[in-house]
Amino acid sequence: MSHLRTALVVLALSGLTLTACGSGSPTPTPTPARTGRQIVLDRLDAADRAPYSAALDAVTQSGTRRLQHMTGRINLNAPLTGRTKDKTEQYTEDVVMTRRHVYRRATGTHGTWQTFAASTAKGGIPTDRLPQYARLVLDHGGAVHRNAEPLRVSGRLTPKDVEKVDRTSGRNLRPATSIDADVWLDKQGRIVEVRQTIHFASRSPIRNTLTLTDFQKPMAVRSPAAN
Repeated sequence: MSHLRTALVVLALSGLTLTACGSGSPTPTPTPARTGRQIVLDRLDAADRAPYSAALDAVTQSGTRRLQHMTGRINLNAPLTGRTKDKTEQYTEDVVMTRRHVYRRATGTHGTWQTFAASTAKGGIPTDRLPQYARLVLDHGGAVHRNAEPLRVSGRLTPKDVEKVDRTSGRNLRPATSIDADVWLDKQGRIVEVRQTIHFASRSPIRNTLTLTDFQKPMAVRSPAAN
């Protein structure tokens, strides 16, 4: 009988000990979920700052009418340089962008290159400052769409807002009243697409779309030889 009581006592104490240990364990604190804004900022902060190149496809259109189409390859995370082909309703030109100048001549010809200031390479999208542009959209109430990759940030800007990132691009947008801006960035924090719907007081909107793919090492770009 004494053996039975001893066994019961041991079992009872064991039960108490296990209960005490269980009740005294700290409850893990759940990690708060990151907001869409924080995810975008984290990606931008973690993005590689080294120069690289990308294939470019840029389209400007009004409604279904294509006003300009530019394709080629540019260097990023560095002064804007590259080689592209620029096609409009009036002309098709080969373009070479260096740090100091932009060179143009009609595609398929061997004449003299026309020389312009480097700033003429810029349109309404600050191509050489895309991470800063993404932050600008985010800081102006940009919404983060997390339903698919790459992530999209969308918001509304004014030309003066864009001037804070790039004065030339902002000035190029000055006739506009507002810009609906969309920026897509991948998991590496690289900007892979930018879209602007540019609104005016007395004319139809214009849409700019810039798509970047095929990321590689930076390429050397030199001034073309004049013939």
